[in-house]
Amino acid sequence: MVKKLNSPNDVVVKSDGSIYFTDPPYGLTAEFGNLGEQELPFQGVYRLSADGKTLTLLVDDFNKPNGLAFSPDESLLYIDDTDEAHVRVFDVKPHGTITNGRIFIELKGTEEGAVDGMKIDSEGNAYVTGPGGISIFDPSGKKLGRIDLPEVAANIAWGDKDWKTLYITGSTSLYRIRLAIEGIKVP
Repeated sequence: MVKKLNSPNDVVVKSDGSIYFTDPPYGLTAEFGNLGEQELPFQGVYRLSADGKTLTLLVDDFNKPNGLAFSPDESLLYIDDTDEAHVRVFDVKPHGTITNGRIFIELKGTEEGAVDGMKIDSEGNAYVTGPGGISIFDPSGKKLGRIDLPEVAANIAWGDKDWKTLYITGSTSLYRIRLAIEGIKVP
């Protein structure tokens, strides 16, 4: 029996044209979507082949998979788990599946905000929304700093011609900040 996906959420496209996405149940809640029953017994992360013909479940042990991003060389895939307040990182195999999942960072705190949106810059640093704003981590998981905001940050995206502007969706506003480093360009 075919079952419906929960509510596909965040998406990242690999350079080969394959699409990776998270599938939490947020769209099945009255708060974020239309109240509905979840047909799948898990919240997964998927890969859709470049030709759009093959959907592969990559991992199904997340509580609430959310933001995701590739490392600059696409050898790593980072995936947020909002409920667990952490980011896991996986090795990407040549055929597109993932392996060797491990905790990259934990992002817990008493300030408002949840692990949600994520982007990687051209040096492999991770920008992750969470308590108090956007925390920045180097490729080893060492915290480099935080961009503080006057409200909760949800999602982020690189932009402008030089890819050095970070756009941020807040609870009620849209922000942008110029940075000295460029993000990963989207074709």
